[in-house]
Amino acid sequence: MLNSKVKDYLVLLGVAGGVIALDQWTKWLVRENIEFGGQWLPEWLACLSPYARIVHWYNSGAAFGMFQNGNLIFTVLAFIVIGAIIYYYPRVETEDWTLKAAMGLQLAGASGNLIDRLMMGKVTDFISVGKFPVFNVADASISVGVAVLLLGVWIKEWQEKKLAGKEKAAENTEEKTQIEASPQLKENK
Repeated sequence: MLNSKVKDYLVLLGVAGGVIALDQWTKWLVRENIEFGGQWLPEWLACLSPYARIVHWYNSGAAFGMFQNGNLIFTVLAFIVIGAIIYYYPRVETEDWTLKAAMGLQLAGASGNLIDRLMMGKVTDFISVGKFPVFNVADASISVGVAVLLLGVWIKEWQEKKLAGKEKAAENTEEKTQIEASPQLKENK
């Protein structure tokens, strides 16, 4: 039987592996089927063309085209992020599923773009939506991971406030019961 840390890592690597596979497969499809700078959209979705389409673009910066020509810096940063996630993941409480999910998604995103940087010296981007910068599955994974992390923090704070409210109500009920049960108070009435 597997111990809990091994199971945790299997879940982390399963989530990250699935997203990395999807990221690399979609990037490969774009590189193989759309010329650089070109775009594609199925004919039945032509009405979306001004708003959403698949393009073939490269990025040497961070997610969503920020900080161009920082490939070396972002390669080193990706290794640091990946190492930190692998190190801290087993230290996260088992019940904190949102943090674990966020870490898996962020590991996948950092790894997916790192693979591109190491293999090609740049990242393939292809999802174009409106005026938003072109991105890929790895970028989306990082963003969704941040959203899940923020959601988890919000849920945890909400639960703590709810628990604090229950504890306060219990204290008030206990004080009221003690006052009502006090013999001296009954005699003074």
